[in-house]
Amino acid sequence: MDEMTEVRALRDHVQAPDRARIAPGRARLAEAARAGRSRRALWLRWEFAIVAAVAAVTAVAVTAGLLVGGKDSRGATPPAGTPGVRYKGVSAAEFLREAADAVRTQPNGTVPTAKQWIYNKAAQEPPNKSDRFSGAEESWIRFDGSATASRLRKDQPLQIMKMHLENGAEGDDRSPRELYRVLAALPADGKGTLRALRERNALADDKEQSQARNDYSEISVLLRADVMPAEGLASLYRALALLPGGKVTGHLVHTAAGRRVIALEYLRGTNPKDGSSMLDQWLIDPGTYRPVGMRFVSGEGKVLGGDSLVTTAVVDKAGDRS
Repeated sequence: MDEMTEVRALRDHVQAPDRARIAPGRARLAEAARAGRSRRALWLRWEFAIVAAVAAVTAVAVTAGLLVGGKDSRGATPPAGTPGVRYKGVSAAEFLREAADAVRTQPNGTVPTAKQWIYNKAAQEPPNKSDRFSGAEESWIRFDGSATASRLRKDQPLQIMKMHLENGAEGDDRSPRELYRVLAALPADGKGTLRALRERNALADDKEQSQARNDYSEISVLLRADVMPAEGLASLYRALALLPGGKVTGHLVHTAAGRRVIALEYLRGTNPKDGSSMLDQWLIDPGTYRPVGMRFVSGEGKVLGGDSLVTTAVVDKAGDRS
């Protein structure tokens, strides 16, 4: 069974995730198929929910943008005041501008070398202790995009897969190094960043979508970059602040990784049959303002899928954790 062909057939109208990020999920899907299970692709039956199914397939896909010199923010000091109260009634644009001001002053760590790896440990959303595929999962990707590695369970050996993500060899997929270079070259202001992303047009625009929606798709991919220069992330936030539709929940939410974070939401789609909606929920650390996860939630707030970061680091070889 070619499981990725099956998934692609289901998700004709949705932008494809980076191949490097689907490698761990691909292995998980193959394992599930061999066991005769069809778990997550049946979450919802409407067209826009295919994105959620793909998110489940991607296992440890969504976020390692926390990296600043290979350290995470678990020991960071939160901003003054109680974050849950601080952002109540604050618009998405106001929050994003404040976040941009905060992150742009952060130091940039040493950029990884081509041969170094990015290690991610992430928790599936929502957690399900009864499911043998649930819990925190580990993955590695080389900075130059030439290989990925994953371990499905602690009792299994490390699986390394050769890749070729640079110079267009794998379609629209880009290596962590390529994404870093894009981020590092973005203008400081939001309007300039939107212009730069439109000119690059790394993800072909969907002619049936608005310009704002296509802009959001471009920004979403970059917000999931494995290593983010501070100035580049600030540029993304300023650009995102210019787009409509965002909402800050106004209270901290709990992640499967054990964090309390700020949630920034954008409409993913609406079920044409009953009008129910699904949202992208970006999980933002209140101490560093960096993304530490992204998950899909229903209009009622039920978590449908995604990942939240436990820890991440730059390491010298696959299998290393620090």
